[in-house]
Amino acid sequence: MKKSLILFLGATLFASCVWAKNDVIKLPISGALNDPRAKEVLDPSIKLYFGKNGSGTKITSLLSANKKTNAVGKSDEEACNWAFLAAMKTFQERAKREGGTKVINLSSYYYKKEFISDKEFECGVGNVMVGVTFRGYVAK
Repeated sequence: MKKSLILFLGATLFASCVWAKNDVIKLPISGALNDPRAKEVLDPSIKLYFGKNGSGTKITSLLSANKKTNAVGKSDEEACNWAFLAAMKTFQERAKREGGTKVINLSSYYYKKEFISDKEFECGVGNVMVGVTFRGYVAK
């Protein structure tokens, strides 16, 4: 009986791992920035520049922000946009603390692979969680 129970539990655990969702998707930056929640979260006085865009004097070394959020009951896009907004808010708060006026050269850095784009960002999508990682510089 014990052996059967252990085999059953092992098979169940294996099956859940096999069907676990672990995708990296690309979504439009404009979609996240135009999300209605962006007005509540982002500070329009701190500009955000994606890809190789943005000029100015860098006042920090390369920074990163990693944000995750619960995806249960949400579309992948809705959850990813929320994680994106949380990461951008982190950069903007750091810019304020450092006396910066913008964040430049923002790029996705998911699973330690850089994805540079001024149009799209990468989001890791799982069964219950989504996450984004960005890198960039605070500048004046």
